[in-house]
Amino acid sequence: MANTKSALKRVRQTEVRTERNRADKTRMKTLRKKTLSAVAAGDAPTAASAASTYASALDKAAKRNLIHPNKAANLKSKTAKALASLA
Repeated sequence: MANTKSALKRVRQTEVRTERNRADKTRMKTLRKKTLSAVAAGDAPTAASAASTYASALDKAAKRNLIHPNKAANLKSKTAKALASLA
């Protein structure tokens, strides 16, 4: 257990950040599932819209070091490839 006031504050800050990061990662997973399910259903307009939202979320997560920038690039590439398979 933390012994100083500053250590107690750091514990509180860590809890808040952890919860926020968990929510953001869950949102990214949900957006990915929506995009890929729209691609699987063959719904091009919905898939394109979902892919755009997903790419934006990935970029923001990479900018904030929630995920590695290369991982964001790889995921965006896979999504673009799946979208291209519709055309």
